Amino acid sequence: MNRFLFEKETYQIRGACFEVYREKGCGFLESVYQACLEIELADSNVPFQSQPEIRISYKERNIEPTFKPDLICFGSIIVELKSVTALGDVHRAQVHNYLKSTDHRLGLLVNFGHYPKLEIERIIQ
Repeated sequence: MNRFLFEKETYQIRGACFEVYREKGCGFLESVYQACLEIELADSNVPFQSQPEIRISYKERNIEPTFKPDLICFGSIIVELKSVTALGDVHRAQVHNYLKSTDHRLGLLVNFGHYPKLEIERIIQ
């Protein structure tokens, strides 16, 4: 049986995202969805860090700037939120870069701005 990476955890995160989209719909700023999702994740007992600062290194030396993914859930899953009409390669590249810069293997790219449904893409490094 072939199982998804972090299947149970991503199911919980996706459920929280769908609940926020069901409640708010599309059309709000990303910051509104972030605040709502943090409430939903907390209510669902999903452990998360909000916009943690991640150091970037080059040749084993830390460099500036740092980056701040929107969320890291379960200490392992990067969740990047968007509120755009359509996801583009630049959004996917952002998640790939976050994964490359950390030891995390899975990112979820969540777009609350798409109508008529929420978009969630799994990105594996």
